[in-house]
Order: sequence, then structure tokens, then C-alpha cells
Amino acid sequence: MSTDSASSSPATPQPGPPAAPAKHADLEIKDSTLIFNDVWLDLEVEYGRENLRFPKEIILLGGAPGSGKGTNTGFILQARGLTCPPVVVSSLLDTPEAQRIKDAGMMVGDREVIGILLRELLKPEYRDGCILDGFPRTKVQVESLKLLVTHMQGLRREFYNTPLGRFFRQPTVHIMVLFVEEKVSIERQLKRGRLTKEHNDEVRRTGDGELWEERPTDYDEGLARRRYHVFKEKTWDALQSLKSIFHYHFVNAQGSIKEVEANIVKELQYQSTLELDPATHDTLRHIPVASELIVHARQELVKRLDGYQFEHRELFTEVVGFVENKIMEIVSRHAISGSSHINTEAELLHHPLALAILIDVFSERGYHAVVDLHRIEVPEKVDLQTGHITCRVKKVFRITVKFNGSEIRRGN
Repeated sequence: MSTDSASSSPATPQPGPPAAPAKHADLEIKDSTLIFNDVWLDLEVEYGRENLRFPKEIILLGGAPGSGKGTNTGFILQARGLTCPPVVVSSLLDTPEAQRIKDAGMMVGDREVIGILLRELLKPEYRDGCILDGFPRTKVQVESLKLLVTHMQGLRREFYNTPLGRFFRQPTVHIMVLFVEEKVSIERQLKRGRLTKEHNDEVRRTGDGELWEERPTDYDEGLARRRYHVFKEKTWDALQSLKSIFHYHFVNAQGSIKEVEANIVKELQYQSTLELDPATHDTLRHIPVASELIVHARQELVKRLDGYQFEHRELFTEVVGFVENKIMEIVSRHAISGSSHINTEAELLHHPLALAILIDVFSERGYHAVVDLHRIEVPEKVDLQTGHITCRVKKVFRITVKFNGSEIRRGN
């Protein structure tokens, strides 16, 4: 998209007073920095710098015609834990602000699109994140997106150590492209056309229901093919130009809905390095991630058990005997439910290593065991003169053992 170009000058210039400087709106401006800075200055004046609070996460959703953007948008929002509706740029261009520009005889060019979009993104409902559909589509919009992220990072640095710091979080931008081949795209567009026609014919016949949008490209194979090529030549190139800067997700959208959803989930798996503020991540990085911890869990369990056998044989044997003679009888009674709870005051478990051995023994046998220590005050005597009650502390170990139970019925 571009702004209106200026009217051409007469072929032979006539002498006269120097012309007044042209305003930005009167010229076809292609300088992305000039356009963005002009919009940003307006926002600072209108909102104040401290209120320029943009989404923490922006997902740029692009897709070939028929790739299922509309079908999968809700699922992507759910996968990211977002409840706000997607920001559809084409819909923003039907807003009253855009209509006023059109009514004034001007085109809704890059500057206007960027201004309308940034004002929309400042709404509180997008504070945690949003899906942005249909942006960027031009070179100026691509560069403006880069400038937006740069300015967001600048605001974060500016307010980082102030009470407003929590409102200016590390921005994260994801590029998600749902891709289908040309043949699939055309087939899906034409199928949508057939379904739309059948639906709308029925609505017109019965007067019941609402008409679906009818797109000329859904009824003509040549137009459907052209629409696919326009996507490849414009939107595709715009998104690809950002691939080396932001987090890029290429999703194969040619399979079933379930297959595409699985591909989306795989691409959007949580990664703390991408989503947390760098300072937050640095604070947490010394705690191992669960997925890393379990890689060698089996080997570590074997080493510990063998260590008990060779270095603490007597205690190991005693714990195994306790499990066999005191606990398994109770556990076996809960073979159907797969969950049992045992309370014990066994002196054996007061040994600090005994609890670790007990848990490892159950783990090796395929159970999941958890032990909680409860201290219970038991009254022993009362001083009748002062009313003071003397208690002793009773230590009760509560052992929970869970495993896959057994179903004894198939149904009613």
C-alpha cells in the first residue's frame, strides 16, 4: 500500500514565490524511518511515553489462501493462553478512522495503516500478546515493525528500574506461516466456494441463517491461482525478510486439522530463553529444566541403588524388608484404584538416608512414592495450678504410593 502521490508540476515552470514545504500527507513517502517516526511522535503526544504499552508477544500470522488461518487462529490463541481476538488489519481499514481518511479523498497508505494499527495494539486487552493477521505486507511495513520492536526495547530500558518497569516487558515476536502448495490452495479455495454457494442458496431460499462472505477467487480457478501467486510474491517475501530477526515458525498446513494442530503445538512449545526477560532467565538458569533432568534419570537411579547395596548394605536391606513386610500388604489391597496411603511411626525412617532409599526402591519397581513427615503434638500432662499442658511430639510418616490400577469392568 502507498500514500497518494503529489500532483505533477507544469511542463514549463513559471517564476514566482518559493513553494511552501509539502506536508507528509501530500507526498508519496517511501522512507520507512520518516513514516514511523512521524507516527511515533503523534503517539507520544496523544498518549504520553509512559503509556506506550504494547503487547509483550506479537504473533505475525501469515498463510497461503486455503491454508486455514481462520480455522486455526482460535487454536493458536488457546495454545498461547491468549483470550483476545486476533487483530485483522483488513478489518481495521474499515474502522471510522480509516473511513474518515477515505472520505477525505485520500488512500489508506502505509503511514495510515501503521498509525491505525499501533493505536489498536495499545488497547489493554492486547497487553499480554496478540495475533496480528495481514501485517506486514509492504517493505515500509516490514521496516516499521523492526522500528517498533526497537522503540519497545528502548522504552523497556528507560523504565526498567522505575515503578512502571513491569509494564514494559521484553518484546517477543513470532512469525508463523501456515503453508500449503499451490494445488492444495486452489482446491481448498474452490471447495470453500462450493460450500459457500450451497449455504447461501439455502439461506436465500428459506430466509433462515446468515449469508457467508462470497469471494470471486473462490469461484474461478484462474483467480484462485492468481491469489496464491500474489501471496507468494508479496506477503511471503515480507515475512521471509524477517526470518533472521524474529522467531520463525514454518507450519505444514496440508494435513488434517488434528495434524496441523500438532504441528502448531510443536512449533509453539514453551522456551524460557525466548519468553522471559533476560534478567529473569538469568536468575532461574541454575535450576535444571525438567526435560534435561530426566534424560539420565534412569542411569542415575541405577547408580544410587547399586551404591546403597555396596556402601549402605545393612540399611538398604532393612528398608527393602520394611517395604516388603509392612507396606506392600497395604499397597496390594489397592491394586484396582492404584493409590494407597500408609501412616507409620517406624524408627527406621528417622534415618535421613532411609527415606531416599524407600523412594528409590518404589521408583525402581514402577511405583510413584511420596513421603510427608507430620509432627503431631500429643498431650501428656497438665499442671493443675498453671494450666500448662506438656506435650510430646509424635512423628508420623505419611507414605503415598501410586501406580497404574486395574479396571475390572468394561462398562455398564
